[in-house]
Amino acid sequence: MTQDIPRDDSLLGLLKGVEDFSANVFPETQQLFSELAEGQSPHTLFITCADSRVVPEMITQTQPGDLFVCRNIGNIVPGYGEMLGGVSAVVEFAVAVLRVRHVVICGHSDCGAMKGLLNPDSTKDLPTVDAWLRNAAAAKSAVFARKTDDKDVLKDVTQENVRLQLTHLRSHPAVSAALANHAITLQGWVYDIGDGTIAVLDKASDTFIPLAEAIKKEHNA
Repeated sequence: MTQDIPRDDSLLGLLKGVEDFSANVFPETQQLFSELAEGQSPHTLFITCADSRVVPEMITQTQPGDLFVCRNIGNIVPGYGEMLGGVSAVVEFAVAVLRVRHVVICGHSDCGAMKGLLNPDSTKDLPTVDAWLRNAAAAKSAVFARKTDDKDVLKDVTQENVRLQLTHLRSHPAVSAALANHAITLQGWVYDIGDGTIAVLDKASDTFIPLAEAIKKEHNA
C-alpha cells in the first residue's frame, strides 16, 4: 500500500517543485531539452479547457515539444472575425508557421464552462465569462432542440460544444487553406475525468465512439 504524500498548495511548494525538476527531472532528459532549445516542431495543436484536472501531455503520453497547447474556459475557438484574440492567434501561428499536422479539440466531463452555459444565473456576475460563453451558445440550443433527457444534458452539451468549436475552427483562413491542401486533420475528443477514457468524434457517423474503435478506424484509414 502506497503512502499518500501530503499536497503542498503553497507558493513554496511550487518553488520546491521547480527545484526538483531542475535537479532531478531535467538532467534525465537534457538531450531532448538541448534540441528543443534550438526551436520547436510540434505535430499537434491541442485545444482544451483550462480545467486543472485536464493535463494534455499526461493524457496523450507525449513529450515536451510534441504538443502546441491552447487552454481556455470551455475549449472554445471563436469563429474567425467574431472575437479575434489569443485563441485566433494561436491557431494562426500553429497552422501557418509551425505547420502542425493535427488539431484536436478536447472537451471533458464535469466541465464548469458547460455548467455555466446551462445555468446562466451562475455567470451573471462574471461578465467576461458570460461574454466568452456566447461562443458556445449554439451548442446549448442544438441540444435543447433535440429535447435530450435531463440526466444526459451536460454530457450532450459538452459533446455538441466540441462539434461547434470544430466548425468555428474551420472558419479560420489558415485552417481552411491547410484543409484544402490536405495538410491537416481535425479531430474532436471528450475526456472522462472519472474513468480516464477518451471518446472520439467519428467523422462518418458524427457520433462519439470509444477510443479502441477510433484506433481501429485510424489503422484502416
